[in-house]
Amino acid sequence: MPYATIDGLQINYVVLGSGPPLIMLAPGGFDSTTEGWSTRGVWKDLRPLDALQGDFTLIAYDRREAGRSGGRVEPHTWRLWAKEAVGLLDHLGIERAWVIGGCMGVSVATAMAAHFPARCTGLLLHWPVGGYRWRAKGRSNFNKHIAFAHAHGLAAVVARARKATGFWADPEAGPWSAVLGHDDAFAANYVKQDLGQYLAIVSQSRDLLFDDTMPSGATGKQLMAIKTPSFIMSGDDASHSTSGAHALRELIPGSVLSPLMPPQQNSASVTAWIRESVATVAKRTG
Repeated sequence: MPYATIDGLQINYVVLGSGPPLIMLAPGGFDSTTEGWSTRGVWKDLRPLDALQGDFTLIAYDRREAGRSGGRVEPHTWRLWAKEAVGLLDHLGIERAWVIGGCMGVSVATAMAAHFPARCTGLLLHWPVGGYRWRAKGRSNFNKHIAFAHAHGLAAVVARARKATGFWADPEAGPWSAVLGHDDAFAANYVKQDLGQYLAIVSQSRDLLFDDTMPSGATGKQLMAIKTPSFIMSGDDASHSTSGAHALRELIPGSVLSPLMPPQQNSASVTAWIRESVATVAKRTG
């Protein structure tokens, strides 16, 4: 896979297929990698990087601090991640694209529509995260890392990260665990930080990302201002609450919530949802 330099960071990405551009914001919480499109949930059977090559120019990538992409210790925000996706479109010379988000990728997608609406042709929002239990999980994972780093120090975080499979899978390893696992220079600088300042950045990230029980990514006011055609398919578990999907449907003007719930969601039905949603917009504008 090639790398692009986005905001000074190396981002691991791939472009496949032909047709209207579709930027793919991967599922997996903080462990948002291209691999997630073939290993997580319904995507294991659908394998969209294979199935949709004839429909779209697919742009998939490891989000910063995930997979083989780089990172930088700074407060994390939804807008920061949305800006990264836009930066990749800039790198590829693409003005507008369909945006598909899975899981926490939905939050980045709504942040893109809120902050960079001119870059979004339409939104495909699969299993949005939100609700009380999602907020509690996110804050808990950050708090576990804060407690571990405070008790054991940053050198111990590096050692933990090099055995971990990602922040969401091993919260004590922290939000930069993927980069610590593959980038020796980053790890060497990481351990030199002032611990107090570092923990303040982690706390700020937690509070910016998980501030309420609304669907993550954009405020209610921002969602109500979105004019991008939006199509939603709900999850139904602790992180992907049905309430989150319904909140998006209620707040994003003109958005369409699929009636299909997870038992009816499979490779065929999700593929059809993607194609039919895009076709609906094409008919309106064509």
